[in-house]
Amino acid sequence: MNPKISTWQDKRVWIIGASSGIGEETARQLLTLGAHVCLSARNQVQLECIAQAYPYAYASALDITDHASIVSSHARLMQRWGKIDLVVIVAGSYNEMRADSFDLAAAERLININLRGIYQCLDVVLPTLLKQGHGAIGIVGSVAGLSGLPKALAYGPTKAAIINLCESLYLDLRPQNIGVYMINPGFVETPMTAGNDFKMPALMPAPAAAKALIRGMMRGDFHIHFPHRFTNWLRLARLLPYRSYFYLVHKFTGL
Repeated sequence: MNPKISTWQDKRVWIIGASSGIGEETARQLLTLGAHVCLSARNQVQLECIAQAYPYAYASALDITDHASIVSSHARLMQRWGKIDLVVIVAGSYNEMRADSFDLAAAERLININLRGIYQCLDVVLPTLLKQGHGAIGIVGSVAGLSGLPKALAYGPTKAAIINLCESLYLDLRPQNIGVYMINPGFVETPMTAGNDFKMPALMPAPAAAKALIRGMMRGDFHIHFPHRFTNWLRLARLLPYRSYFYLVHKFTGL
């Protein structure tokens, strides 16, 4: 559904949310494969600690909730590279929330980071990609966006919106020779999941997740999801009648 990538040699890749977890591991692996990678997140010092080990790495701090900082980072990057082959937006946040502990401020914070932040990045990078007439954009959502789950009262809807957004972007951008990757991980060992107090099925290490992400992009997949033994179960469950779906979620989560 997207053009296949045969080599990462000399590709210019901007990873937003590269200071830890999937973003960091994806950056490290792409750099090892020969790509030039701009690592962005809020902490410049942390980014530089990662970048210093690789000759083709460049650290450029930004805050996904601050439009001006994205504009500034993009300007520096274009001055340095002149083009961008791929933008991967990994940045996001999570906190559990249920109906009996609803917190409007926390919900608004998640919406601001997980959804509004994505749109602010798109506002900056889409004109560049369209002007180039080539390139690609990948957005990391979550399988929590496939269907309603316990403890995801605010997080889940932001990820569901990303799924819809990626589908719409694909329809608009593929005819313009611009690829779109919708990336929906299951449970991955990252700082974001470290605080979970429940069993996480098929939990996978961040390096393995990054490898699956990169492999999916090289194949040209639109929907990149992992690990399949968990994500395919959720995709199938979504097709069931609600009575069966709610029963299975309750049975497997105990919630």
